[in-house]
Amino acid sequence: MVPKEVLEEIERLRKEIEYHNYRYYVLNDPVITDEEYDRLMKRLIELEKKYPETITPDSPTQRVGGKILEGFKKVEHSEIMLSLDNTYSEEEVKAFDERIRREVGGDVSYMCELKIDGVAITLRYNEGRLVLGATRGDGRVGEDVTENVKTVRSIPLVLPEPIDIEVRGEIFMSKSEFERINKERMEEGLPLFANPRNATSGTLHQLDTSKVASRRLDSFMYHIVNASQYGLKTQEEIFDLLKKLRFKVNPHGRVARNVKEVVDYWNEWMEKRHELEYNIDGVVVKVNELVHRDTLGTTAKAPRWAIAFKFPAEQARTKLLAVTVQVGRTGVLTPVAELEPVQLAGTTVKRASLHNFDY
Repeated sequence: MVPKEVLEEIERLRKEIEYHNYRYYVLNDPVITDEEYDRLMKRLIELEKKYPETITPDSPTQRVGGKILEGFKKVEHSEIMLSLDNTYSEEEVKAFDERIRREVGGDVSYMCELKIDGVAITLRYNEGRLVLGATRGDGRVGEDVTENVKTVRSIPLVLPEPIDIEVRGEIFMSKSEFERINKERMEEGLPLFANPRNATSGTLHQLDTSKVASRRLDSFMYHIVNASQYGLKTQEEIFDLLKKLRFKVNPHGRVARNVKEVVDYWNEWMEKRHELEYNIDGVVVKVNELVHRDTLGTTAKAPRWAIAFKFPAEQARTKLLAVTVQVGRTGVLTPVAELEPVQLAGTTVKRASLHNFDY
């Protein structure tokens, strides 16, 4: 029998730790020191170790991983996870705007968002507690990656309100974390990840949850399934509710009143994208008003009320100076191209793994 005062302390510690996770990982505004946070976590771990029957799936202690999964079961989505039509053309964006205005029969505004280069995720909460995290898969059926999602510190395990809700967004890896992981993999003689998106996908499909926890994934949420049932009328209001529920929302979304403002937003972030700590590959343009989305509907693959306005692919020419051999910790030999330094995607590239070079 667990003493009542112990149960109360455990509950208080969990709420306090999750609040500080929110302040640190979502708001980037911590109100206690790392030492104070570690003291709280250490105390909770001690109590759960002493009274293991108190451990719950949504305890903050479960974020550190430690489970070895057998695999990922398939789960059917409550609402199909559609992809987006995309374009690289300003003229096609203008044509999109003309079609939208013609079909809704009047004025419309757009929510412009950065297109995060990550992995789409859906999160389901019952009575405010995370019960499912699933990948997009084929749009109708995804994979249950709940245990790995729990390690992402910017995703709340328990919401401040005990509501049933399903939200969607993107899990991604920062540029600095991607570079750190690839540096480790090169030292170990392992194949390098091609880009942060591939690294994120590979990490979410790791069977060792402690490995996932060590890679410091992050998230932005942007969608609520059946948003109108919560009284929401616009994408702006969706963002407001997501923030109220302590999800991390990208701070750079902006309402555009016309297509010129959409194009201006795209041009602005074409120039500024390398200032960000994560990769974006364009902007997403969505009809802001939910009632207009209902009118416009969807095709079999994509909503007719949204479009991805993508950036052109970046390329750079450089000179191969030499090929050296990296010896990994396990003795694996990996050829490495030594390059004349060149700027690409906001970073200076001087070396590239040739692990897939057939010789």
